[in-house]
Amino acid sequence: MTDLDHLSRMNACFLGPRSENEAWLRSEMQAILDSWFGWRRDLFPNDPEAIPYDERVSVPFLQQRERLARQITRLTDILRDEVPKHTPRYIGHMVSEMSMPALLGHFSALLHNPNNTSKEVSKVTSVLEAEAIAALASMVGYGPAEACGHFTSGGTVANFEAIWRARFRLDHWLSLALYLAEEHSVPLDVFASAHMGWKRYFELVALYGVDETKTRHYSLVASNPFEAASLISAHAGSPYKGPVVLVPGNKHFSWLKGVSVFGFGERAFWTVPLDAAGRTDVTALADLLNKAEKEGRPVLMVVSVAGTTEAGEVDPVDRVQDLLDERKAARGHDIWHHVDAAYGGFFASLLGGAAENLLVPEVRAALSALGRVQSITLDPHKLGYVPYSCGAFLARDREAYSVSSFHAPYLDRADLGASVWAYTLEGSRSAAGATAVWLTSEAIGFGPEGFGEIIASTIENCRLFAATLAASLPFVRPLRPLDTNILCFNLAEPGMSLTEANRRTEAVFRKFVASPHFSVSKTSLSLESYEKLIAAHMAEIGGAVDAEAMVLLRCVFMNPFWANAEVRAQLVPAFVEELAAHYSGVSGAGFAPMPHGGKLLGCVDIDEAVTARPSHL
Repeated sequence: MTDLDHLSRMNACFLGPRSENEAWLRSEMQAILDSWFGWRRDLFPNDPEAIPYDERVSVPFLQQRERLARQITRLTDILRDEVPKHTPRYIGHMVSEMSMPALLGHFSALLHNPNNTSKEVSKVTSVLEAEAIAALASMVGYGPAEACGHFTSGGTVANFEAIWRARFRLDHWLSLALYLAEEHSVPLDVFASAHMGWKRYFELVALYGVDETKTRHYSLVASNPFEAASLISAHAGSPYKGPVVLVPGNKHFSWLKGVSVFGFGERAFWTVPLDAAGRTDVTALADLLNKAEKEGRPVLMVVSVAGTTEAGEVDPVDRVQDLLDERKAARGHDIWHHVDAAYGGFFASLLGGAAENLLVPEVRAALSALGRVQSITLDPHKLGYVPYSCGAFLARDREAYSVSSFHAPYLDRADLGASVWAYTLEGSRSAAGATAVWLTSEAIGFGPEGFGEIIASTIENCRLFAATLAASLPFVRPLRPLDTNILCFNLAEPGMSLTEANRRTEAVFRKFVASPHFSVSKTSLSLESYEKLIAAHMAEIGGAVDAEAMVLLRCVFMNPFWANAEVRAQLVPAFVEELAAHYSGVSGAGFAPMPHGGKLLGCVDIDEAVTARPSHL
C-alpha cells in the first residue's frame, strides 16, 4: 500500500478541519436517525399515538417548538466561541478531532440511552462493551478471551478501580494471615503475608480448614480497620503503618487523590525517582521495595506510566515487571503492577507492524510488556479519538479483576448473569463510550494496519515539527528523548540560567494565549522529580539550574491532519514565524527563522526533516 493510500484511508476516518467529509457524515447521521425513528414507529404499531396530529398543529405546541428552535440557535451560536480543538492549529492538550466511527457510535448509543449498569437496561450495549474491551485488551497484549474490564468516565476512575482491586487481594491475604496468627498461633510476617499470592492463600485455607467468612473479622476493609491494625501490630511486634503505593515522579494527579480517597493517607504515597530521561529509575524502585519490606509496609501496587501527561514519556514497563518477577521467584512476593496508559496505551497499536520502528527501542520494549502486568488504564477520549467522557480499566484475567461484590435486589436476575454494577465503582454508566470504541474497532481496527497508521503519522509529524523548530530557531531547546507525539521545549540561549529561560518561556506562552492563530499548552517539571533530566537539559547550553522547576511549552500532536503536506507547508512555517516574533518581543532581540536549503524546513519531507534534525533531539 502506498503512502497516498495510507493517507486516503486515514482521511476517511475524520470529518476534516473544514468539514470536507460533511456530505458523508450528514448521510450517515441521517441514516442513524432514520433507523431510530423507524424502530420507535414500528416497535408497537397498534399502540395509539401519544401526540396526536391536531395537538402537533395547535398554537401552544407550535409556540413551544419555536421557543426550542430559538434556544437551539442561541446555543449553537454560543458554541461557536468554544475552543476549536478539531483544527491542526490546536496542539495544546490531549484532545483533538473525533474520529467519525467514534462520533457515529457515540451518537447511535445516545439515541437509545442505555445504562450499562446491568443487562436488564442494556441488553445490546453490554455485549458491545464486552467486545470493545476485548479489542482494547488485544491491542495492549492481553488475551482477549481471558482479559476483563469495563468503561469508566475517565482515567482517574480507572486508576481508582486498580487501587480497589489491589486492595481487595492484599486485604484477603493479610486478613487470612492475621486469622491464622490469632486462631492458630501461626507467626505473622506482615510483608510476606500481604504478598503471599492466591496459590499460597488457598493452600493455607485448605491446610487449616479455614471458613473464609470468619476471616472478615480480621479484615482492614470488611471489619473495623482500627481493631484489625491493632491486632496486626500486636502479632507483628511493631506498630503497623499500613500499605504504600509506589508511583513514579512523572505520575498523574489522580494517584495522590487515590490514596486519599481510599484512606491510606498521603504518607502512603511513595514517589519513585526518575532517571535522566524522565522515566522510572528501576534501581531506585528496587531500593524502595527493600525499604517497604524492612519497615513491614506492604506494597499495595507499583505503578508505571506509559505516556506521561507532561511530556509523553513511557516508563520501562518491561524492566519494572522483570524486577517484580525476579522478587516473586526469589522471595515469593506477589506485587501488583499497574500501568497508567491513559494516553500512551494506544501506541501499542503500532506493535507488530513496520511502523513499530518509529518507537525508540526502550519504548517499544515497554509497550511490548503491557500484557504481563496485572492491570491497565486507558483513555479512549484522548488518543483513541473518542468523544468525552470515556476511560477504560483492563485487568489481565478474572483473578485480577476480582473485587468486593455488592447486592441490589432490583437489579439482580439470575437469567442475565452477574450484574456489572456490582464490580464497578460507578453505578450508572453511559454506553456511548463503549459503543464509540466498538465501532472504532470494527471500522478501523486497533492493529498496526488500522489504528496504528493514524498513531504512526502523529509521531512522524511531531518529529518533523521538532526538527523544524530546532533547525530554524536556535533558542528552541526540545526536551529529549521524544518518546511519543508530545513535544516539550523551553526557550534558552547558550549560558542562560534556568530562571531566565523560565521567564522567557512563560512570557512567550502568554503571547500564544493572547494570539488567535495557534493553541499550545504549558507544563512545569519540578526539580524534586525531574532533577536528572533538568540537569542534562541545561548542561547542553551551559546554563545554571537556579530554579525549583523548568517551564516548558508543550505541543501535543494528536491531530491527524498534520499528515497532509499542504497543511504542513502552510502551518509549520507560520508557527515558526509566530514563535520567532513572540520571542523577539520578549527578548528584545530580533530573530528571523533560519532557512533550510533556501526554504523553511517546514516545507520539506518528513524523512528529510528528521534526518536534518540537530543532535540535541
